[in-house]
Amino acid sequence: MSERLPVFQAQHISKSFGGVHALQDVHFEIVPGEVHALLGENGAGKSTLIKIMTGVYQPDAGEMALDGAAVRFGNTREAQNAGIAAIYQEPSLFPDLDITENIFVGRQLTAGGGRVAWRQMVQEARRLLAQLGVHLDPSTKARYLSVAEQQMVEIARALSINAKILIMDEPTSSLTLAEVAELFRIVRQLRDSGTAIIFISHRLEELFELADRVTILRDGRYVGTQPLKDVTTEKLIEMMVGRTLADLFPKQNV
Repeated sequence: MSERLPVFQAQHISKSFGGVHALQDVHFEIVPGEVHALLGENGAGKSTLIKIMTGVYQPDAGEMALDGAAVRFGNTREAQNAGIAAIYQEPSLFPDLDITENIFVGRQLTAGGGRVAWRQMVQEARRLLAQLGVHLDPSTKARYLSVAEQQMVEIARALSINAKILIMDEPTSSLTLAEVAELFRIVRQLRDSGTAIIFISHRLEELFELADRVTILRDGRYVGTQPLKDVTTEKLIEMMVGRTLADLFPKQNV
């Protein structure tokens, strides 16, 4: 893992809101073809970090680099154009648009005379879905899709912008076991094709099944980064909360 150069690095990132330090001197890096878990309790700073990566927020201090070049995103469009896509717990598709329109929303393909190239877009949507092994009709309205199917469309949208980094924030929270298995299949497929994937989940068993490395945040600070194969559930919990399980659940004398 360490032999590959990072596709993204964040160093000494800090961010405050009204005097509250959401992030303080946080570090994070991810390499191509890696599933990297981002772990921490609620309020640890995970959401703030990914919102900085995607241009929702700008850091108060620190530096970021993409493929070794310094970057700073003023908005989400700049981050997307740089190849960073995010899928959140609640899908963000437009319910009255079909799958094709949702994949290309805001950046429709055009033909001669500035006309929208609908046929080309439908063909490309069908190709992207097939690439993921997903059997959906590109003309289906988003409102008729399950949560899992909506996530597949969002992943197809990420593929359509040639995303180098795909951020997945609690993507399994509303899925069945079968849908989780299908999502994991696609995540592994993307990883094997070289996409860097940041995976956020409170379900530790999912991280051990899917992720290569994990970075832990606690109270807005960087705790450490470890290969998942080198840590136990107990060690992750200890890093998250700053105490051992024995301290959290002391034996009671009865």
